[in-house]
Amino acid sequence: MTELSMDLLRFATAGSVDDGKSTLIGRLLLDSKAIFEDQLEAVEHTSRSRGYDYTDLALLTDGLRSEREQGITIDVAYRYFATPNRKFIVADTPGHVQYTRNMVTGASTADLGLVLVDARQGLTEQSRRHAVILSLLRVPHLVLAVNKMDLVDYDQDTFKRIHDEFTAFATKLTIPDLTIIPISALKGDNVVLRSSSMPWYEGPSLLHHLENVHVASDRDLVDTRLPVQWVVRPKSDAHHDYRGYAGRVAGGVLKPGDDVLILPSGFTSTIAGIDLFDKEIDEAYPPMSVTVRLTDDLDISRGDMICRLQNAPTPSQDIDAMVCWMTNQPLRPRAKLALKHTTRSGRVMVKSVQYRLDVNTLHRDQETGELGLNEIGRVQLRTQMPLLADPYSKNRATGSFILLDEATGVTVGAGMINSTG
Repeated sequence: MTELSMDLLRFATAGSVDDGKSTLIGRLLLDSKAIFEDQLEAVEHTSRSRGYDYTDLALLTDGLRSEREQGITIDVAYRYFATPNRKFIVADTPGHVQYTRNMVTGASTADLGLVLVDARQGLTEQSRRHAVILSLLRVPHLVLAVNKMDLVDYDQDTFKRIHDEFTAFATKLTIPDLTIIPISALKGDNVVLRSSSMPWYEGPSLLHHLENVHVASDRDLVDTRLPVQWVVRPKSDAHHDYRGYAGRVAGGVLKPGDDVLILPSGFTSTIAGIDLFDKEIDEAYPPMSVTVRLTDDLDISRGDMICRLQNAPTPSQDIDAMVCWMTNQPLRPRAKLALKHTTRSGRVMVKSVQYRLDVNTLHRDQETGELGLNEIGRVQLRTQMPLLADPYSKNRATGSFILLDEATGVTVGAGMINSTG
């Protein structure tokens, strides 16, 4: 694998209000030297002006004025930092139940979910809800960070109680990889360096785990999928005969010489070459964005998909999916919406709402018949055009879609496909 796919980790933070997410991200930014001196000076000055006897690292990440005034995070804030071993994109997602849609947005592309709990409070309803949402979104790695250990005198029994309770709860969910770490974001214990205050903890620090968690094998490297985003036909004389199909590889491995199938047309061809920026490469795999050249001059356009002859999605107009609803107007049967799936766009009608999922108890409410703002439920859809989809459990890229209001173009829902046909 090249540096393109190996050195980037996307992770999403979640937790109840005041569990210390913003402080933790501030600590990671500070201790990995990802902030400028003038930024730190401004934060130190603001902390002093508020009468604090410590530097409030949360001020590094709570960028919205309304968040600072309320001391909460209400939007998804993206932060970037790097260590010698890896680059990171952090989605700092809100904890309030009314911002579930924001959390779904932030976690949908994450390789790892980081749930914070306050060691004094233990697991809360929100902690469980966040774990359920991360499980639904099939985020492959989950870290439970038990924060504020300094406020319980670094007590091992307190940590063990939370550890055992969450481990038992996680058995009901789809969490392939779970790590639980005791930390103090404020003091820096076990965040970047191992803490001498908790000699009983023998695991890695949080940053060490983030640097070393293996994510390359989380991608679907079996089922070849390249949704075509753009047909590349340069107008210059030097490249007048060039024709390529650009897109982000959603699954499998593509190599020159591979026989491929184009959907929905059913045309077949062979890969002549693969270009990355201005150079030719030997293979392409998720999540690389590449341009594929074929041996045949075919009629291919945006929304088509390049896949393998013997391993292709079955085009279908009937979709069974879990949907997170993101707007005040409820989702009801017979509703007509716009849909965007990979690089294809079309229209869709809601056939039925089978149940609403209570993300706190995992209870399925089959009486509701509709989904309200921030609610998640199982929905049957009928699309105007066939989708080239896989189950979300198999491929997060080809198994997800968004729903939009036809009149305004505003995103009103996000979906995860259970099955098609």
